[in-house]
Amino acid sequence: MGTVITFGRLDGGDATGYLASTARGDAPGLVVIQEWWGVSEQIKGLCDRFASAGFTALAPDLYGGTVIPYHDAVAAAKEMQNLDFKTTTAQVVGGAVAYLARNGAAVGLTGFCMGGAITIIGAAIIPGLSACVAFYGLPPADVVDAATIAVPLQGHFANRDDWCTPQAVDTFEARLHAAGKPYEFFRYEADHAFANEQRASVHDRAAAELAWTRAVAFLCRHLLPR
Repeated sequence: MGTVITFGRLDGGDATGYLASTARGDAPGLVVIQEWWGVSEQIKGLCDRFASAGFTALAPDLYGGTVIPYHDAVAAAKEMQNLDFKTTTAQVVGGAVAYLARNGAAVGLTGFCMGGAITIIGAAIIPGLSACVAFYGLPPADVVDAATIAVPLQGHFANRDDWCTPQAVDTFEARLHAAGKPYEFFRYEADHAFANEQRASVHDRAAAELAWTRAVAFLCRHLLPR
């Protein structure tokens, strides 16, 4: 089980987040970005699981303590729309990366749904990252140019997704390929948010476990010392 901490934003303010630590003192860090529901028990559970896999995991709270019930998509959309994605990524997520990197650890970034989009923005604008893993989320094309992605990127996407659509994924992948960026994308015969085990209507255990295995292997490859 983790704990709630306060850490510094890069603009000098304070932010809070859920921190799950692993037993290793020299463990790599991993910033975990919430879905549009907030830092839910699902996100905290993922941080705990990443800690068990050998990462010190920190989920910055982008909603200031607000957690939206899964049935209230209207409220979740409102909270998400109130975020300035680039500023939040640069200042809050960037601060979380700096917090985990303070003792010289390599740091990665991962996120789900809205957090997947923020992960890709972070891959382009946050210094000090070693790798990023995005789950079924892409930022608008006018927010991030694929050619500006600065670190290895792994993506996990659902073929039955009407938000992060297969067509949008194909377009972004083509731009990454044309720019010669290091990436690997995986697609699953599943619905959006298939990795969220608290949402029985969309959770796909087989796809979620395969994506988890691939993500952990990718992060180990890029974050652990060789």
